[in-house]
Amino acid sequence: MEYRRLGTSGLKVSALSFGSWVTFGEQMGTEAAVECLSVAREAGVNFFDNAESYAGGKSEEIMGKALVELGWPRYSYVVSTKLYWGIRDDVNMRNTLNRKYLLQAIDGSLERLGLDFVDILFCHRSDPETPIEETVWAMSDIVASGKALYWGTSEWPAADIWAATEIAERHHLRKPVAEQAQYNLLTRQRVEKEYARLFTDLGYGLTSFSPLAGGLLTGKYLGGAPAGSRASLPGYEWVLRSVQDAERSEKARGLQGIAGEAGVDMAQVAIAWCLNNHNVSSVILGASNAGQLRHNLGALELVPLLAGELGERLGELSPP
Repeated sequence: MEYRRLGTSGLKVSALSFGSWVTFGEQMGTEAAVECLSVAREAGVNFFDNAESYAGGKSEEIMGKALVELGWPRYSYVVSTKLYWGIRDDVNMRNTLNRKYLLQAIDGSLERLGLDFVDILFCHRSDPETPIEETVWAMSDIVASGKALYWGTSEWPAADIWAATEIAERHHLRKPVAEQAQYNLLTRQRVEKEYARLFTDLGYGLTSFSPLAGGLLTGKYLGGAPAGSRASLPGYEWVLRSVQDAERSEKARGLQGIAGEAGVDMAQVAIAWCLNNHNVSSVILGASNAGQLRHNLGALELVPLLAGELGERLGELSPP
């Protein structure tokens, strides 16, 4: 396993990490979670991602129980969670980054995870109704309290990240250190264009998710949505629409052809392509079972192959 610095921070995270989105609480319980976490750890993964809103808090609970059962030393792994959507039906507890919500929500997440602190706390979206300065102060105070060691953003506009950084510097507060954004062969504009100067000028880190475009880049949806896949789950109809999009499906078939000619696995090479971007600190993998996760972890071995013609052909599939 390769370990990369989270931007210019001193924290090192595994190049491939494991996230609980959709699966924990939706497709797997504690026993299956323990198995997946074990497979990831055996491969050298030290970074595990979660969010308060995943499965209405159940995802954090399952990961917390799994970590207790596994009994790993706390120093040996990195856990992140994200706040914004909320899980309580109250005007100040949903779709916000106000101070009241953030300072209470972090306590709930820590209780569900069974941890004294998370290593990284992300603001899951930007909040146009709360002054960025209020959010920065609250996140800085959470870090100062020891309940999180670093904080970052997820799917924020670049302008808001710049503003948050400038406010933190002006008031000598803890700055955000990393973004968590969607990044794959079909979704490139934000990471490669909008965020470009965040990486070069701020040294911002990047933990990217959905390297397989919701499963489309595995090829399994090219013949329809298989039973038991995330696109077939109630409440995830938007995933089904995405994987059935004609233009995106055509590009996925292009990947299938290139991978076949090169004699490499379609899913593994799509993940390796994300790792080939030096601005990516870690690519977050999702998996509904241990076998799938073990297979996708093999992507690390394909990264050297992308230095030449194969990488160029993949990059031409869907330019940003």
